[in-house]
Amino acid sequence: MDGSATPVPVLLLARELGLGGSERQLVEMAKALDRARFIPHVGCMREGFRCAELRAAGVPVTVFPVRSFYGPSALAGAWQLRRYLVQHDIQLLHAFDVPMNLFAVPVARLLGTPVILSSQRAFRGLTPGLRRRLLRLTDRLADGLVVNGEAVRRHLIQDESVPAEKIHLCYNGIDTACFKPQPRPDRPELTIGVVCALRPEKDIATLIRAFAKARQAHWRLMIVGSGPCLPGLQTLVRDLGLTNATTFHATTDQVPARLHEMDIFVLPSLSESFSNALMEAMASGCAVVASRVGGNCELVIPGETGLLFEAGQSEELAGALLRLGESVPLRQQLAARASEFIRGRFPVAAAARRLEEIYGALLQAR
Repeated sequence: MDGSATPVPVLLLARELGLGGSERQLVEMAKALDRARFIPHVGCMREGFRCAELRAAGVPVTVFPVRSFYGPSALAGAWQLRRYLVQHDIQLLHAFDVPMNLFAVPVARLLGTPVILSSQRAFRGLTPGLRRRLLRLTDRLADGLVVNGEAVRRHLIQDESVPAEKIHLCYNGIDTACFKPQPRPDRPELTIGVVCALRPEKDIATLIRAFAKARQAHWRLMIVGSGPCLPGLQTLVRDLGLTNATTFHATTDQVPARLHEMDIFVLPSLSESFSNALMEAMASGCAVVASRVGGNCELVIPGETGLLFEAGQSEELAGALLRLGESVPLRQQLAARASEFIRGRFPVAAAARRLEEIYGALLQAR
């Protein structure tokens, strides 16, 4: 593609345009793509609050209301997708999450869409059984797979037998105008927190147990998120006598404000690809502690941009919390370096330019 070419219509797809990391990346990319080269369209199965954000930015959003892959709504959605691809002359379709990989990639291949991309933004151990086998089929149907970190790229090559040349690395991009450091107020409390979906792989129980082991009188724990593990985590907090020191907050679109309330951000995941939440916390000026898994090790350089601990080891995490909690200079030093690291390497603009490179090369090849 050269600078004089007509802009190419592209369709970016996710199941729901809400609070998830994949959804957030889709929205940022659709807004940031160079309109002289690409005309972005966005599709989803269910509306979310980010639909209004996209439409305000001039990006059309269409809902393909697929409720199940095995019922009549899937056929109706496939027919609707077919009409949309033809009507808007879509030249490239990019699915950003597992549901859209499974739904849109086969449909687009049957219809002869020139370029089809899927995405893998988590380890496939989180997608077991039939869906994992179907994802392997979409690996063959798609022209390429976009991954957001080296750890997932290696996973696809070593564990899923995806040819290396078919995998395209595009790191997540962070809105550094939204996620930026602010002076922490002079307050007696020290707030340790996390923002994530409350699912088993996030292992928030290890954070709670570590907090119980390391806790000082003026420490507070803030857990921001919703999900199936919430009742069990609330019970654990009560059983450990932490009710008065712990607050739970539902998933929110006011993440920057919550991050600015935290002094230390902890991501204790058992499995993690390339965490938006960790990047946002680093960009926002939190001192961070993360489990030594997946993409966390690409973001957290021990002693420079944060601290790492072995996943599931509450004793080691408690030691890291004590080390940070007892040293304001260390927290400030790590937080400053982390913010500089994210803002220098992972702005939205850099991610968008990389995605444009991927799109351009595949379109040219076709």
